Amino acid sequence: MPADLERCVDFARRLIRTPSPPGEEGEVARLVGDEMRALGYDEVVVDDAGNVLGLFRGRGAAPALAFNSHLDHVGVGDPAAWPHPPFAAHLADDVVWGRGAVDIKGPLAAQVVGVAAALSAEPPPGDVWVTCVVQEEIGGVGARHLAPRLEASLFVIGEPSGNAVRRGHRGRVELRLHLAGRSAHASVPDEGRNPLFGLGRFLGGLDGLEPATHAELGASTLVPTLLSTDQASANVIPGEAWLTLDARTVPGQDVEGLRARLEELAVRAAGAGVAAQVTIPVSRRVTYTGLEMSIPADNPAYVLPAEHPAVRGAVALVADEIGQRPLDVWRFATDGGHFARHGAVPVGFGPGDPLLAHTVDERIEVVALEEALRANGRLSRELPAAITRRRR
Repeated sequence: MPADLERCVDFARRLIRTPSPPGEEGEVARLVGDEMRALGYDEVVVDDAGNVLGLFRGRGAAPALAFNSHLDHVGVGDPAAWPHPPFAAHLADDVVWGRGAVDIKGPLAAQVVGVAAALSAEPPPGDVWVTCVVQEEIGGVGARHLAPRLEASLFVIGEPSGNAVRRGHRGRVELRLHLAGRSAHASVPDEGRNPLFGLGRFLGGLDGLEPATHAELGASTLVPTLLSTDQASANVIPGEAWLTLDARTVPGQDVEGLRARLEELAVRAAGAGVAAQVTIPVSRRVTYTGLEMSIPADNPAYVLPAEHPAVRGAVALVADEIGQRPLDVWRFATDGGHFARHGAVPVGFGPGDPLLAHTVDERIEVVALEEALRANGRLSRELPAAITRRRR
């Protein structure tokens, strides 16, 4: 096994063995920072949010480029359901298993090591950052903090893509319906104002809403997911009910307009004596460094045209390094939308099968890491110049 690949696999396994749920990324952040210093990054800093930022200073001959991944991971559920312990980083038959293997500690390792292998001996044309951010899994706290502060207009988002270039994704907006009626004993229903009847009418009315559509990302979706009331007893009419809806949005969709339409539907459906309101929840998040942020549940959509110079440049460089792969979009939201919202151009590229993310079968193949090392190195050296050439 080549030395860079051996180092990448070892680093990925150490990352997997270091649990880092959102808000508890401090230990894995120190591990990433130490690895960057050992690999010869010119500068390694941890910002106020706890994001780890590694820099190779450029010669000033090209715009700055940033690679991006995240430090946190989702929960493991029942550990007994896993074929291997989720934090053991089990390696067998050239496959690394465990929570975060594909989302996103394997891709993170391939960025940190691959960029260093390409740039440590000679400065790149422009500055190259490798950014590892906090709390991506719960709304993109780290990316929201970093996006307006990092002077880089071009990003490579390292979410798993099967080592193919991705050019966008639908967004995700969480909406919450609150119905407030009046509680009563279930034996005297006329004394109450049961919000669940209005909830049923509201759910029936969702079929009548026309989805927004996008020529390349398809239709938006709206799915009811969580339901709760203010009661725990089966013989009590609830006074309040809450419904959460998951909306997958497309570029250009009016999110506030969607919220307003849902509220209008809810008011009509609620019935006499029941108030209705639809909101986009705002959550208070605290990072492991103590930074507090209020985060609305609105991860934005973005898409780049297939002919965009950044897309064409990335596709050509990846194809030249590891072979032609189909250009596509992601089916899930990433931090790329936060950077796009602030005017940056995000292209996606990362190793691993995205369908394994968030599952008990999460794993990544060593050969995928090897390809990503090479492609990330090539992108770090040549992507800004390739874009400039294609714009001429």
